[in-house]
Amino acid sequence: MQLTEFKVFSFDCYGTLIDWETGISEALKPLVARAGKTFTRDQMLEAHARHEAAQEAETPTKPYAEVLTLVHDRIAREWGVPPRPEESLAYGHSVKDWPAFVDSAAALQYLKKFYKLVILSNVDHESFKASRARLQVDFDYVFTAQDIGSYKPDLRNFEYMIRELAKDGIQKAEILHTAESLFHDHLPANQVGLASAWIHRRAGKKGTGATHPPEHMPDYDFRFTSMAKMAKAHQDSLRTA
Repeated sequence: MQLTEFKVFSFDCYGTLIDWETGISEALKPLVARAGKTFTRDQMLEAHARHEAAQEAETPTKPYAEVLTLVHDRIAREWGVPPRPEESLAYGHSVKDWPAFVDSAAALQYLKKFYKLVILSNVDHESFKASRARLQVDFDYVFTAQDIGSYKPDLRNFEYMIRELAKDGIQKAEILHTAESLFHDHLPANQVGLASAWIHRRAGKKGTGATHPPEHMPDYDFRFTSMAKMAKAHQDSLRTA
């Protein structure tokens, strides 16, 4: 299988294109200080992962900003401090401050020359605005949890994307789903029969960080440790084609 075999690259956004682990850990610092405890960065991220997965499952129709607000409340209680509405609300709206990975914009701009680009993300449209600006590319389609009424790894999200792209004549076999999260993206991609590329941003690190761990290791068709390396692999494929 070659990257050049596809017509569409669909992307998870947070963790893949946007450095949500930096964004999350920075946004949790006020709560950590108030808790008066010492946590490693990964302990902070793992707390987020536990509560985000649970909250998304409990309230699948809430916009992501509201989900994050409730996640902050849950983390506060886990850490033994009373939630403060202003802190939780700030956390809920922190997505606008999350930085892009340094290689994301350039890689996307390169890939845009060859593919239609799609976002399939657990986000709401308002929260995505700042991320979209940071990524500096015009996505052909943006499908969000707000549009679909559920959060990945729900198969509905992938089925929705496949159905919407089919309306424009794009077949499932022509789509490569590209993501960091094994839990949110690669397991369900396996289940619906999508080819996938793992952007393994946490290569060399222990644990799964801000991502809930998968029940088992899914299959994937490509693995890169950055978007820059994915773009380079595409260039190499063109030279050998």
